[in-house]
Amino acid sequence: MSDAHDEHESLIKTPQQLIAVVVLSFVVFVGLAILVAQFVSSGIKGAQDGSAEATAKAIQPVARVELGAAESTGPKTGEQIYTASCAACHDTGAAGAPKKGDQTAWAPRIATGLEALVKSALNGKNAMPPKGGNAALTEEEITRTVVYLANQGGAKFAEPKAAEEKK
Repeated sequence: MSDAHDEHESLIKTPQQLIAVVVLSFVVFVGLAILVAQFVSSGIKGAQDGSAEATAKAIQPVARVELGAAESTGPKTGEQIYTASCAACHDTGAAGAPKKGDQTAWAPRIATGLEALVKSALNGKNAMPPKGGNAALTEEEITRTVVYLANQGGAKFAEPKAAEEKK
């Protein structure tokens, strides 16, 4: 029976051995933490001299957005404005917008006349915001866009000439 008891005895037999094992475990843990920290920090290149330029280079963004000149400088057609500002709702009928080309939906609106349609587009109507949400548009551009859209729905409005064409 004493043989079975010997097999399960602890390797640490004295309090001094216990203290030595605890201290060594702590030293090994701290040593590993220091090695990991050095390994991680050694990967930073360029900012080691502490200069502002080196720091800026190390943290610069991956990509940059640069704004260029507008696509076209001349007046836009009603179709171009429609595609950029109006198509999202009038192509799908979102929020009750009459769909482009739907003569049944456009007939009562066309009957009110071009002036009333332009006024609605300028001031907004129901879910449509003023100027279709594009505050940069002029009244002339809105009128051309309304003419384009209404004509797709069966109107026969004449497209107004651009200010440059009138001269």
